[in-house]
Amino acid sequence: MGVVVFVLVLVVVLGLLAAVHRYVWVRLVRDLTAPRGAARRIGTAVVVALPVLSVAALVSGRADAPFTLQRIVAWPGFLWLAVLLYLTLALVVTEPLRPLLRRRLARRAPEAEAVAEAEAVAENVAVAVPEQPATAPAPAPEEAPAPAPTVGATGPDLGRRLLVNRLVTGAAAAAALGTVGYGTYGVLRGPRVKRVTVPLAKLPRGAHGYRIAVVSDIHLGPILGRAHTQRIVDTINATQPDLIAVVGDLVDGTVTNLGPAAEPLARLRARDGAFFVTGNHEYFSGADAWVDHVRELGLRPLRNARVEIGAGFDLAGVDDVAGESEGHGPDFGKALGDRDPARTAVLLAHQPIVIDDAVRHGVDLQLSGHTHGGQLWPGNYLAELANPTVAGLERYGDTQLYVSRGAGAWGPPVRVGAPSDITVVELASKQA
Repeated sequence: MGVVVFVLVLVVVLGLLAAVHRYVWVRLVRDLTAPRGAARRIGTAVVVALPVLSVAALVSGRADAPFTLQRIVAWPGFLWLAVLLYLTLALVVTEPLRPLLRRRLARRAPEAEAVAEAEAVAENVAVAVPEQPATAPAPAPEEAPAPAPTVGATGPDLGRRLLVNRLVTGAAAAAALGTVGYGTYGVLRGPRVKRVTVPLAKLPRGAHGYRIAVVSDIHLGPILGRAHTQRIVDTINATQPDLIAVVGDLVDGTVTNLGPAAEPLARLRARDGAFFVTGNHEYFSGADAWVDHVRELGLRPLRNARVEIGAGFDLAGVDDVAGESEGHGPDFGKALGDRDPARTAVLLAHQPIVIDDAVRHGVDLQLSGHTHGGQLWPGNYLAELANPTVAGLERYGDTQLYVSRGAGAWGPPVRVGAPSDITVVELASKQA
């Protein structure tokens, strides 16, 4: 049954992808080029090649293709997916403009012809008429006027249609490219620091002002590499946190390919250390190997485990729900079952959807990621369907949930309407 559903979903997705590319081809290639010209052939080849690169970018990592090949197809393949999204939206939004502009030009054409004719008459009147002789010779017989050149009935309309298509399609393409360009710059520039204060009823006075740097969804891979990691490390260290929490989706690839890209994590600095929990993408990339590797880099993995922080609260972490297929899913009983309920509990869990378990186990604050804040608008509306909180701080009973938008990007290295962040969560004691 599961295989049948997967096949049906795959067929629907591929069919939708083909339909969207057909639409883009019509607007960008067919409507703007001659039927048998070189531009038509080149444009068609590009529209065919780009989705092939996108599929290659999506599957090359899972297929364990050579990392060099992954990097070659990643940039054009993933960027095209982002361009395709905003190009399609822009083209659809501007569709009503096409007939309006054509009618406008059609109305202006007769007016322009009337003005030209009036100007010609004025010029003829202004020309001096030569004086006629007293006895004018008999006028020569008139010759039949030469037939005026004929224009096909659709000629002017075709010209107007081409002009409108060029204007509207050019504007849509410029808007899409500008949006994707700015979104790419935002990711490559690195995340900005966001600060949030969270009051906790049971937090002791001595822990008031305790700062946890929360970073999630770094997504090291064929596009975001070592330089991306170094920017994140520098940004975190500059905040001088008391503790660092890496809440999953660190990587999109194996330790063999991405180990060097993760090495700057060894330079993370915080008084009480750096902690790590797995995300769903770790289970696509060899979770056990990555847990061992981050431990070598100086981070402490919390795999359904808990530690007591000297400031006066418990820090717990659970494996991601994606690990259930490998026998490593979240175990709240193991992580929180035997703790002192009078102490504040802060939970690291990659996906916000485990908030109900956190509430049942008396967690005071859950720190999560996973959603990317939607990453590409209007993806935030889809993210809302699958997650209780997409970004920011919300309360669920006596438990508060904070969800970071993440510090990287999955797939296209582009963010629109969901800027990347590293959040410094400052704990506040109500006793202070």
